Amino acid sequence: MLSEGGVPQRPVVFVSRPELVNQVRKKLYLLQKDTGGWVTVFGMAGSGKSVLAAEAVRDHSLIEECFPNGVHWLSIGQLDKADLLVKIQSLCFRLEQSLDSPSHQRVASSLDEAKERLRFLMLRRYPRSLLILDDVWESSVLKVFDIHCRILLTTRNRSLADSVSGPKYEVEVESGLDDKKALEILALYTKLNQNGLPEEARSIVRECKGSPLVVSLIGALLKDKPNRWGYYLRQLQQKQFKRIRKSSSYDYDALDQAMAASIEVLPDEHRELYKDLTVLEKDVKIPAKVLCVLWDLEPEEVEDILQEFVNKSLLFVDGNSKPHLYYLHDLQLDFLVEQNREQIESLHSKVVRQYQHHYREAPPTSGDEECFYWIRFLTYHMAKGNLSQELYSLMFSLDWVSLKARIMGPAHLINDYVEHGPILDKENSEVRSQFQEFLSLSGHHLEQRPFPDVVQLALSQPRSSEVYRQARQQALNRANGGKLYFELINKSGVENLSRLVIHPHLGSIYSACFSHDGSKIAACGASKTLKVFKSTSGEKLIELQAHDEEVLCCAFSPDDHLLATCSSDKKVKVWNILQGKLLRVFAEEHDEQVNHCEFTNTTQRLLLATCSNDSGLNVKLWNLNKPTSQNTMFGHFEPVNHCCFSPDDRYLATSSNDGTVKLFQVSTANEWKTIDVKSFFSESDEEEVLVKCSTWTADGTRIICAARNAVLVFDVQTSDMLLEIKTHRLSTVQYCHACPTSNLLALAFSNYAVELWDLEENKKRADCSGHLSWVQRVQFSCDGSQLLSCSDDQTVRLWETEKVHTSSAICLKRDSDVLFNGEEIIVSASDNCNRLQVRDGRTGSVLFQSEEMPFRIRCTCMCRNPSVVSLGQEDGNVQVLELPSGKLLATLPGHTKTVLHCQFCQDGETLVTSSEDTTIRVWKWRSGECKVLQGHKEQVRCFSLLGESTNELKLLSWSFDGTVKVWDVESGEKLQDIAAHQGAILSCHVSPDRCLFATTSADKTAKLWSCESWQCAFTLRGHQECVRSCRFSWDSKRFATGDDNGEIRIWSVKDGSLLKVCSQESKDGMDSLHGGWVTDLHFSPNNSLLVSTGGYIKWWNVARGEALQTFYPTGSALKKIHVSPDFSTFVTIDNIGILYVLKRVA
Repeated sequence: MLSEGGVPQRPVVFVSRPELVNQVRKKLYLLQKDTGGWVTVFGMAGSGKSVLAAEAVRDHSLIEECFPNGVHWLSIGQLDKADLLVKIQSLCFRLEQSLDSPSHQRVASSLDEAKERLRFLMLRRYPRSLLILDDVWESSVLKVFDIHCRILLTTRNRSLADSVSGPKYEVEVESGLDDKKALEILALYTKLNQNGLPEEARSIVRECKGSPLVVSLIGALLKDKPNRWGYYLRQLQQKQFKRIRKSSSYDYDALDQAMAASIEVLPDEHRELYKDLTVLEKDVKIPAKVLCVLWDLEPEEVEDILQEFVNKSLLFVDGNSKPHLYYLHDLQLDFLVEQNREQIESLHSKVVRQYQHHYREAPPTSGDEECFYWIRFLTYHMAKGNLSQELYSLMFSLDWVSLKARIMGPAHLINDYVEHGPILDKENSEVRSQFQEFLSLSGHHLEQRPFPDVVQLALSQPRSSEVYRQARQQALNRANGGKLYFELINKSGVENLSRLVIHPHLGSIYSACFSHDGSKIAACGASKTLKVFKSTSGEKLIELQAHDEEVLCCAFSPDDHLLATCSSDKKVKVWNILQGKLLRVFAEEHDEQVNHCEFTNTTQRLLLATCSNDSGLNVKLWNLNKPTSQNTMFGHFEPVNHCCFSPDDRYLATSSNDGTVKLFQVSTANEWKTIDVKSFFSESDEEEVLVKCSTWTADGTRIICAARNAVLVFDVQTSDMLLEIKTHRLSTVQYCHACPTSNLLALAFSNYAVELWDLEENKKRADCSGHLSWVQRVQFSCDGSQLLSCSDDQTVRLWETEKVHTSSAICLKRDSDVLFNGEEIIVSASDNCNRLQVRDGRTGSVLFQSEEMPFRIRCTCMCRNPSVVSLGQEDGNVQVLELPSGKLLATLPGHTKTVLHCQFCQDGETLVTSSEDTTIRVWKWRSGECKVLQGHKEQVRCFSLLGESTNELKLLSWSFDGTVKVWDVESGEKLQDIAAHQGAILSCHVSPDRCLFATTSADKTAKLWSCESWQCAFTLRGHQECVRSCRFSWDSKRFATGDDNGEIRIWSVKDGSLLKVCSQESKDGMDSLHGGWVTDLHFSPNNSLLVSTGGYIKWWNVARGEALQTFYPTGSALKKIHVSPDFSTFVTIDNIGILYVLKRVA
């Protein structure tokens, strides 16, 4: 278990420290009684904290009793946010892969998102586990792990845990080893009895100042040269090696002398090889094969050299892994970097040149540790070696994206574009942005196994994108060799609604706001800066280094002369924005990070409100003319996330992690009332209710609160809940803001979305898509004409409210019909406003749109001659409309319940409909004449027409009642009544040669029937779930079935034998083989290919049963697919209403 969790092995020479180990174990036992807590092991660098932490968890009873869900080790060190994000992504991936049914969500692309994913995993999936964070330097890093789980951390900074919540316990490692333990190490190395050590031994231990690392270095030297006790003592005392930079947390003198002495005794050629290790990243372990490439030596020779370094304690080896992995202690790496500071660039260049020489034919793809190293760190070495051109050509290559994503997953790849962004942007910032956007949107697919075709994914990118250009070229080349690729040809139908996109900062943007006159935008975030831009062009007006830590909020004063900022550094600052000068700093009164700041709405009595993570005194009002706060509001004892004044400035609303919103009277600072938001959520749900923010309606009569995935609207006077807006189950509402001039409400989500809702009608009015990570803030301009949003994707987006309101959020329903006519593709479907739309499939342009219907449209079909479209509604009515005029030609009342299916006969004058009312109706639609086919006992979802002319037409109907009935269309007579299945019939298909028809059922079987005798020819068994769909091949020799587990089977029509099970061996990392039910199937005209729909679209080789290509829609749950006669064009609509028109690349 420890090895799986990444806990390091004991060092080669190990000295037990039972007293300290037992102290740590006692503290770990104390974590049992809490859902979360911290044990801090602190001490100076090189004092053995990591070895101590690893030893403490090597106790079977401790693991069994306290941490049966496992121990997970994470080496932290000094890292920036991007590196930290990658570490958490990798940890989450490791944790998810260990589950019985791993989930494949989109890769977390921000620290907030990664923190939420880790919180879920630790609380829900690994509640009794221990997370060990080794070598933590910064409190900001520790805050990311403040997720109510059990954590052991090693650090040099004792006060680090003060910044996080929960029970805390400490163990001090005073100064490393005492003299007795240090002498024991020397005795173990030199194989002498402790009492037999020479008198210089004690002096050496004194000079080593208790550092186990330094003692080990000297011990390793004495092992080879046992007569040099006096020489090495003098080496330590002379302190010849001097550093350019000293660290305040560690006395390097003893280490430097020991390292210099150890390197000095190496042979000259080995000394040069050891210098090459300067380029390693901290906390990275490498296999010997990497150094075979770097040194151009045989593996056996490299292993001998490395063993020499290990024997001299110049290198450490992880024997847990196969093959063995080698690494340096942070302090050793510091020494090497210091010693070789002038040569670092050339050393990195050497690594890249050696790689390029060794892998000149093709990059490594084996997936072993050596391959992992090169794929992960090649870009790092290029950047450090200042090899910009090599970095451009590598990272602007779709081949590299595919290779790295397949071997490492997308997390490291996305981080590369963030980390090396400044270098890449010098070459082409637009291309860098295109690759980063592609990965951000497709990252969750790149985690799936089997690994998807990156070229197919990239074909969905905009035509102007370099990613698309490369994909298109590769698709054409491969299509010539018979490979299948499909291009989305209706891309132009997707409108980009954001008016302006600004990239103001490197790092997440936590807050952005309009000035009151709407001419400026201020933004702040992880970069610690405050920037102000023109709202018309995005031109930067001001940039200020605002705080020492992340800036969490910014706000304009009502006259736009001042800007307030607040930060994780616990300070509140007020700036004169006209002069770019700092006016005020309020630094003393908040003891924790300040989350939000806001001015009053008028200058009549200008006040600034702030709220923080303080445990009690967490809401304050400031008069800018006074050095201290004017008032403190009491009432919340958990962090307060947000505060805002009512439109008339009489009240201040505060939103807190305690699950409440409190309203305070501004004049007295007294609490007026509390709205207990958490009481409106289910008590059975253990998850905390954190109120993220609140906003007032323009008239001040209602207050709107965001918590979890819901928005609740309350009456201010009565505290009654008036309205609840429930949103996406798997995302949280990060922020909400009510429009000052209308009933619109803007919402920001963790699933990258921005939505507009109408508060009067409780309807979503718009989707504003474009952000690639969590949206942190939304705000309307004062006149309501504009909306801004800011995100962890480092952008601020501006939207025109009216344009978004009227043109977005138009999504289509999945019940659709398509006409193919040469190159022309016509699609009819209802939209989410319950209007019938007829669109040009190629351009997305609307050819016809009906008025909003009073009852939901449930089915539609088109006729080419005459050019008409019919629709069936939930009230049972059927309408026929002329195209493209939309003129109503006929209204056909008759069905008493929802119309489920409609179809024109070949003459265009006869229309057949089926309904939930169990009947089928055959209409002469121009006259309204109707025949009713009655006999089914349950709803008739569909039917098939048999025959060419209306006079000889037969109709095959099937129902949830398990029966199939055959009708004479002309007379309405029932010709056959077949009790086909025990369960509901889910699909039916007639063979092209009209000899057989097939039925599939919820009873998990499919049956083939003779159209002559109407008897069952074969019963096909083998599916483990409901058989949802079926289709005969065009030559009527094969028959395909699809079930609710995503499995597709291909059968012989001749004898009913099973020919192939499609994709049985390669489950797609989801609950289903197909991402959902298999809902539709179609063979190609030559019967060699099969297309299927489920959660996505798949194309199969019929003879081999192998998947040839997969297209992943944005949504899922595809209902049907329309296929052109030549099998080159495919049309479908997903569950979020996006229309896809796919054309085979040829």
